[in-house]
Amino acid sequence: MFTLSDRLEEDIEIEGKYYPINLFFDVVLRFFDLMDDENFFDSDKIEIAFEMLVGTEKDFEFETKYKAVQAIVTSLIIGVENKQKKSSGESSDKKIYYDLKQDAEYIYASFMQEYGIDLIDQQGSLRWEKFKALLSGMRDTTKFKEIVGIRAAKLPTGKGTEEERKRLKELKEMYALNKDQKSREEELDYMFNKLAGGN
Repeated sequence: MFTLSDRLEEDIEIEGKYYPINLFFDVVLRFFDLMDDENFFDSDKIEIAFEMLVGTEKDFEFETKYKAVQAIVTSLIIGVENKQKKSSGESSDKKIYYDLKQDAEYIYASFMQEYGIDLIDQQGSLRWEKFKALLSGMRDTTKFKEIVGIRAAKLPTGKGTEEERKRLKELKEMYALNKDQKSREEELDYMFNKLAGGN
């Protein structure tokens, strides 16, 4: 969970020793790309993810790597607050109206517009937690938030709304996501559960 009172986690304990973690936003985005890549088996994804996220060349058993990746994803990438909501019975069915890959140009432009931050220059520097906080804090006047608003908007009904309805429908088609978005939490939970069953 992102707080202003604690420092960001810099390392992870594995078998009694601490190793640095790489949680820059660009590393996490590459991790998501890896998870979406159907050319790799889930076990291969864990091996590669461990190399990406944990700064050590020391070799560990697969089970250890699996647990380390799961811990990083659960507590730092997805966030424990999502897990707490799920366990307390709160709805996690919130529809997702953006895709970090498909909307990359809009996100880049909106970071420049809102904060004067060049995300290309921030690779290897800006932490994932800060990136998420800045992304969610953007004003509706940014291109990214405008597009998310269009996707989330309900088509108007009633007399006199035909033109408005037609225009919104066109905008929805123009900015439609390439595929239905499942939550990252759902996808990653599925993968971890499948691997846990096979271990």
